[in-house]
Amino acid sequence: MAGTLHFEPDDRCNAFITVCEEAPYGDGRLAGVAVAVKDNISTRGIQTTCGSRILQGYVPPFDAHVVTLLRAEGAAIVGKTNMDEFGMGTTTETSGFGPTLNPADRERVPGGSSGGSAAAVAAGLVPMALGTDTGGSIRCPAAFCGIVGLKPTYGRVSRYGLVAYANSLEQIGPMTRSVEDASLLLEVISRYDPRDSTSFDRPYTHQPSTDVRGLKIGLPQEYFGEGVDPRVAEVVKDAIGRLEDLGAETVPCSIPSMAYALAAYYVICTSEASSNLARFDGVRYGPPVDARKNWHEAFREIRGANFGPEVRRRIMLGTFALSAGYYGRYYAKAQVARRNVEKDIERVLASVDIIAGPTMPTVAFRLGEKTDPLSMYLSDILTVPANLAGVPAISVPCGTVDGLPVGLQLIGRRFADEQVIDAAYAYEEAAA
Repeated sequence: MAGTLHFEPDDRCNAFITVCEEAPYGDGRLAGVAVAVKDNISTRGIQTTCGSRILQGYVPPFDAHVVTLLRAEGAAIVGKTNMDEFGMGTTTETSGFGPTLNPADRERVPGGSSGGSAAAVAAGLVPMALGTDTGGSIRCPAAFCGIVGLKPTYGRVSRYGLVAYANSLEQIGPMTRSVEDASLLLEVISRYDPRDSTSFDRPYTHQPSTDVRGLKIGLPQEYFGEGVDPRVAEVVKDAIGRLEDLGAETVPCSIPSMAYALAAYYVICTSEASSNLARFDGVRYGPPVDARKNWHEAFREIRGANFGPEVRRRIMLGTFALSAGYYGRYYAKAQVARRNVEKDIERVLASVDIIAGPTMPTVAFRLGEKTDPLSMYLSDILTVPANLAGVPAISVPCGTVDGLPVGLQLIGRRFADEQVIDAAYAYEEAAA
């Protein structure tokens, strides 16, 4: 052990659920670097709640694979960051431990579900953090808070030790102040793990380059049309223009299946969530049940009292979609739509190197502004396609609207994380 880092953050944004005031660190490329970890990633000896009261007080006896790799490189794990409960949200307002505030404007949301990680980095409390991305949960808060957020190719980073929300969609990834730091963090955490059946032996070892001469960038009309704030679209187009100045070429394109992407995503993720969250029953996890009551009554009471309304809503939606007589109508059709999205993205990326557009259709909205679930779900329209297709995507800050950050999203081919990072790095350096 190399030493201990004393950590007492001025956490005015409620970025942390748990703070490790004395964080040990070792030798390595991240020796003594303070790293925050989203609270749905298992940390041995450190409370892991997933932002839910049902797991308050749960202390895992093991580290997630990514945390083991961080420790091996000397990182100091300084705390667990706030998040939408079980990753279900776009604002970090569904957390059982109060909402996180956006450091750019504390009257606005930081995005979600990795809002705590984004706020901790944006506020300067830590230089880097881990988030998870199921439908945009790294890229959304990165865009809203003005930092870099990367969703790697599905399978490039082990999910062992990640408390599952939607297994076929989610991925752990870096949230940092710079593309170079995101690249370093991905290099540390992208190691094959035989304990995760979705893990690929494709370690990332890459030094970012600013050379984008000849890079073909596809601009899908769906990313700049209905529902996207014209001011956001304009800022993003200006950012893409900088890449053109560096020698990249832009090509108009279309992803028609995006019309079904959001609906497919919410059927699939809620279906997987209803299955994954069945384990939280007050027997193995969570507050103890009243043993005097029958199991069904006790199960209903413990979950009703300790799951928030958004989690209960998604469990019910997923259970309905998987139920007898409805599986074919909803879940099976959603998988067909998912495959169509994947095919469309593969088709576009066969003729261009990168897809570019806004990360989010708007800038960060005010706390409590979006109370209708459907309007909240619509905020994910530009991020969910990358999760459905399993491809890498990054959000890099590219300007502001009304003083609030805007994110440029770059999407690449499967396992072409290096090319996505290079494009983001080239823009970042040009805009500096």
